[in-house]
Amino acid sequence: MNEAYEYHDIYDRIAKRCLSLSTRCTVFLINGLFGTDYPPDSDVDYHWTENTDDSLKKTLADTIVTINHSSSYHVEFQMTKDGDILLRVLEYGFHHAIRTADSQDTICFPEPLIVYLYDDESFPDEYILKISFGEQGSFLYKVPVFKYLKHSLDELDRKKLIMLLPFQLLKLRRTISQKRTKENIEALKKLITHDILNSLNRNVEVGNITPTEALKLSRMILYLYRHIYEQYDELKKEGVNQMTEDALIFDVDILEYEIEKLEKKNKHLESEKQSLECEKQSLECEKQSLESEQQKLILLLSQTYPPEEIAALTGIASNKIQEALREGSATT
Repeated sequence: MNEAYEYHDIYDRIAKRCLSLSTRCTVFLINGLFGTDYPPDSDVDYHWTENTDDSLKKTLADTIVTINHSSSYHVEFQMTKDGDILLRVLEYGFHHAIRTADSQDTICFPEPLIVYLYDDESFPDEYILKISFGEQGSFLYKVPVFKYLKHSLDELDRKKLIMLLPFQLLKLRRTISQKRTKENIEALKKLITHDILNSLNRNVEVGNITPTEALKLSRMILYLYRHIYEQYDELKKEGVNQMTEDALIFDVDILEYEIEKLEKKNKHLESEKQSLECEKQSLECEKQSLESEQQKLILLLSQTYPPEEIAALTGIASNKIQEALREGSATT
């Protein structure tokens, strides 16, 4: 496999897995990136874009997401600065608007956003493209930029952007590739064991993600770590590779145990639910049987006694007696 393509493919796969973690997490992502406030159980439709690029410009997975079958959002992930990105976002947005148009006189573009996952001071805060319509005038097409690594983990947690957690590993990618000093190695250890794993566990505790989603993220974190850092002999000698494997695998074991407990609890609750349903049906049958016997008794006594005396003798409410007599006369 071509090295440039392999580079692109690895991050592309991770980005796509993050985006498809769950519809609930996707709603959190849209809310966090675009400042919206959709409920977590909103409907989500994915419109994956496909782009063949022979020059392999290292673009990542991008998708257009439609929430509640109405508003669409185009998120494109980038690792490096790309001079063609603005035109590509416009092109994808235009094709989506054409495909989803529900009338011939209006097309709706999705709200666009570029997420840079790599730290580079040359990235702009916003891309602006001037579109000229000749004598009809011009329009400024603006695409904001979200610089992922510029935001603290606390802020990312508040925004519930937990599905992007694996890309925290990119924080020290350039630093470690240049120098594997003791300080840099310790910083990497802290990033993994303190920042990333604490954020993962914290989001599980507060309910932003389920244990199953956390398990998937843990596997992606480990996969991305192996790709970025496992190659360096210094990290292997310092035990960072083994520490990361142990920490993440241990974390995975805990999550699998929690998932297993939840599954057992759900099975127990389902069994109890079925048992209660059976009891309910049994009680309903008993109730119907008693009502039938009561009606027979009322009809039998009515051959000798008036309704008032039947009520006095049996303690049955007058309205029940009248109802039984009406039903009895209707069947004869």
